[in-house]
Amino acid sequence: MDTRRTAARARALARANPWCVDIGVALLVQAAMTMPFVVPRPVGAPPATWAAYGLTTLTVLPLVWRRRAPVTVLLAVLTTGGLYQVALDGPGQPLPYTGLVVVHTIAALSPPAKRLGVLLSLPPVVGASVWLNSRSLRELTFSLFVLGAAYAFGRLADTRQAYIAAVEDRAAQLERANRIEAERSAARERARIAREMHDILSHAVSLMIVQAEAGPVAVRTDPQKAEAAFDAISEAGRDAMAQLRRMLGVLREDEEPGAPRAPQPDAGDLPALIDRVRAGGLEVSCCTEGTARALPPATGATVFRVVQEALTNVVKHAGPAQASVLLRHGPGALEITVTDDGRGPGPAGAPGTTGGHGLTGIRERAAAHGGTASAGAGPGGRGFEVRVVLPVPTGTYGAPPGT
Repeated sequence: MDTRRTAARARALARANPWCVDIGVALLVQAAMTMPFVVPRPVGAPPATWAAYGLTTLTVLPLVWRRRAPVTVLLAVLTTGGLYQVALDGPGQPLPYTGLVVVHTIAALSPPAKRLGVLLSLPPVVGASVWLNSRSLRELTFSLFVLGAAYAFGRLADTRQAYIAAVEDRAAQLERANRIEAERSAARERARIAREMHDILSHAVSLMIVQAEAGPVAVRTDPQKAEAAFDAISEAGRDAMAQLRRMLGVLREDEEPGAPRAPQPDAGDLPALIDRVRAGGLEVSCCTEGTARALPPATGATVFRVVQEALTNVVKHAGPAQASVLLRHGPGALEITVTDDGRGPGPAGAPGTTGGHGLTGIRERAAAHGGTASAGAGPGGRGFEVRVVLPVPTGTYGAPPGT
């Protein structure tokens, strides 16, 4: 059995039932003080009378209230004890049990002023008691020693209780902090999944809408072009479904523990992305400046999603346009620029210059890597431009991304 857990349960039970604990202590002391009355008495010893036993019980009874009024209980014990020594000649006790319990309680529970007062009053009170009883220096020394020990153990108990309370409070704070961090992590993960789903679905659906709108005209004028449009629709749908399964597969580990986990798309998948966009009817060019190098997996996925969302915005908002993607590899940073020559932002900054999930997601992705993102009118006020700068740490992460 775990002793720490048992001790913690015992403390909790004692805190929940203080009256039961105090009554139990009083009964235990009463049992100890009954012993001299039931064991055989030596010849010539004071008799064990019922009156003496009744006064002994009155000395123990105040212990039931020792936590609530410890100083008052001490005065009651001293009064009944003095009356026992003065008025009756009954059996003596090997230890001042009631005094020990009350002094321990005062040392453990009372405020400093009361504790100090009781500590200073012990020598004269004990001296007077010994003078009334035996006038023995040995008894005086022994009584002062055991009462001083009871006081010291009371202070140790108070210190230990304060330490336990501090440890439990710290543990509670850590538990709250861990719970809050877990909730924040869950919120960040939900936001990440929502952002990924938005990017995937927005890109696929936008391409499908453009092709579907052009399909009826192409069916009547150019059947071959209509067939290509339908192929582009199906390809965009299949790609979206594949990306969704790949992204959400980690959420179904219990259902499919043996399912393979494909990596997230990265910068090496940009050529396939651009080909799908071209198949949708948007003319896109892509070029790279600087020395291309391998990217960390998370950075590569962000590069792919930024370009995907920027091209999706071109398809949705730019109208008839051409787009260009530029990846500029600099020292310690990668700059991504997606520019189109379409209608550009509207009077209020549309499309998405100040709001919208797409550009908001781009800014969040850049910020997650310590980078920056900006969006607005293109060069010379023509078209629209999305520019993202991502810090890229030095290191080897595999093959350089393809373009």
